[in-house]
Amino acid sequence: MLDQTRIDSLRNIKIPSQGLLIDGSFTEAEAGAVMDVISPLNGEVLTSIAAASKSDTDRAIQSARAAFEDGRWRKMAPAMRKQIMLKWADLIEAEALELAVLGVRDNGTEIGMALNAEPGSAAGTIRYYAEAIDKLYGQIAPTTPDLLGLVHHEPVGVVAAVIPWNFPLMIGAWKLGPALAAGNSVVLKPSEMASLSLLRLGELALQAGLPPGVLNIVTGTGQVVGETLSHSMDVDVITFTGSGATGRKLLEASARSNLKRCYLELGGKSANVVFADAPDLAEAAKVSAAGIFRNSGQVCVAGSRLLVERSVHDEFVAELAKAAAAMKVGDPLDVTTNAGAVNNEGQLKQNLAFVETAQAEGGTLFQGGARLHGDTGGYFMEPTIITGVAETHTIAQKEVFGPVLAVTAFDDEDQAMQLANSTDYGLAGGIWTSDLSRAHRLIRAMRTGVVHVNTYGGSDITVPLGGVKQSGNGHDKSLHAIEKFVDLKTAWIKL
Repeated sequence: MLDQTRIDSLRNIKIPSQGLLIDGSFTEAEAGAVMDVISPLNGEVLTSIAAASKSDTDRAIQSARAAFEDGRWRKMAPAMRKQIMLKWADLIEAEALELAVLGVRDNGTEIGMALNAEPGSAAGTIRYYAEAIDKLYGQIAPTTPDLLGLVHHEPVGVVAAVIPWNFPLMIGAWKLGPALAAGNSVVLKPSEMASLSLLRLGELALQAGLPPGVLNIVTGTGQVVGETLSHSMDVDVITFTGSGATGRKLLEASARSNLKRCYLELGGKSANVVFADAPDLAEAAKVSAAGIFRNSGQVCVAGSRLLVERSVHDEFVAELAKAAAAMKVGDPLDVTTNAGAVNNEGQLKQNLAFVETAQAEGGTLFQGGARLHGDTGGYFMEPTIITGVAETHTIAQKEVFGPVLAVTAFDDEDQAMQLANSTDYGLAGGIWTSDLSRAHRLIRAMRTGVVHVNTYGGSDITVPLGGVKQSGNGHDKSLHAIEKFVDLKTAWIKL
């Protein structure tokens, strides 16, 4: 599907100003308020999106609540809900390239990754949870013959889903799929930095037959839309992917409002640990480079810390640097590009500041570290490798969310795990070794929600993704994700 001619025909299509999806219709924000959408490809205005007010957001919440209470979705026959979601997945798949190009123009991900990770993943995720709808059984408890204990699974009500800008369709589907499969209504807030593809996803949901009000999409700032959702007494669950600082605000808002459940997938500072006995050091270097530099490092589980056994440190870093240097960074709508743009100017400046701080604290700039293609107006950055990083350095402790790799040498297994677990985060990690016993030991020792062994990234929808420590709580993906969006109700019956 990566036809350059077709991509080029889509890259300059004029995009009209976008409204809010509330109660099955697109509408302007209060007083016609809008926000410019700046494309990271050239720094120019791409279009505008509605800037929702508190009252706009409240209207969306009320629409979702009405849809839930009257049962237009939750009371629909499971087989019918399944068919609607399957049709939705088919529509996403049929429009995959258009959705991918639209998203790239908005957030800068290279098209080769975007096509599979965005509409491809979203269609697969919606289809996965659609297939689960008519397979969600309750339970009968083991009791004495004169009693019957039943456990019902019931939808929680109104779900607020707050989505980041790095993979809006993929992460949006991780929230929408299980929440809708369980019978809930949803108010979705995209990032103001990447709203366009999710708005189109909402249009396709209506085309598939999703009843009005079951999915509402409200664009705008976190200070307005996010605050309103998190403090609402009519939102039962909030599910969020983003920064730890915002996650804390959501927890505080929950405590100050109705004690809504908060499921948070927050930051990561994932350690990718390479032992001298890795099956193929050259392959490990190539995969490790992709694990931090694809999508310009804007991946939640990115292997942003590289821990290398000292005996192969220099050899491995040189191999990894070669793989990074071979990556083509530039126009993300060029099919030959390996890494696209940083999402926004503020993020680019933050990335460059981390590089300066790393050097000031004693790290060595081994490769990269500068802005690229500044003449285009776009936000591009070289794949960057910092060696000699100590565990106390800022770059070893803070999430950069950019194409910046911190490299540290270690001497043995114990030191490797001490370093791997030395941050406040616990989202993902990687282990490269030919020793099966060591792999299993370190899977247990690494305090993360995901551990990759002799690979990095690529886990599919069948397995959960969630963090420990300050990387959050709850899980996206897999059937376990449905658990976030259901209540258990016991019926204790005397016969």
